[in-house]
Amino acid sequence: MIAQDVLNWKKEKVGTVQLDPKIFGREVSKELLHEVVKWQLASRRQGTHMTKTKGLVSGGGKKPFKQKGTGGARQGSSRSILMPGGGTAFGPQPKSYAYALPKKVRKVALAVALSYLVKEGKFLVLKDIDSNGKSKDMHSKLTGLGLKKAFIVDNASNNAAARASKNLAKFKYVDVAGLNVYDLLKYDNLVVSQNAIDKMAARCSVEG
Repeated sequence: MIAQDVLNWKKEKVGTVQLDPKIFGREVSKELLHEVVKWQLASRRQGTHMTKTKGLVSGGGKKPFKQKGTGGARQGSSRSILMPGGGTAFGPQPKSYAYALPKKVRKVALAVALSYLVKEGKFLVLKDIDSNGKSKDMHSKLTGLGLKKAFIVDNASNNAAARASKNLAKFKYVDVAGLNVYDLLKYDNLVVSQNAIDKMAARCSVEG
């Protein structure tokens, strides 16, 4: 087991928690982390980019100019891709960039990301993540721990802490269900409540 100090908001040690090495002590695989982050970002893409084809451009009911005598190429519609203001050929159309990734791979990647943060000393366990719901108070507590940019995870939805963190640009609060590899790597530190450890381990647990 891996021993991890439990702190209070004053950064004082108030206990110790044992971390499962199968979850928090894995070897770090950059390739696995890269694959899962790429999958997450692909799934977030809206894919709403679109250009109008000649069938979608307005107008075109009248022949733009006579067939002969102009010295130019004949045109039958102002919606043609050859005409100014006409449609676009082979332009981007709405699509989904999401693709499937095995559930086991996603779970292992979460464990690897957590293991990386533990090894780098970027994993902080707090006795409780209590808050009065005020952003100024939450910011003062977090900076008092020496944090500048952190991902905060609690056991269950904590409305006061979530509300207090909402307006903090460099801090993000979620419950364990919102745990993800991208945010674990995006922020400088991970702050978790002591009672969230077991739930996090269960979220990342895989056979072997």
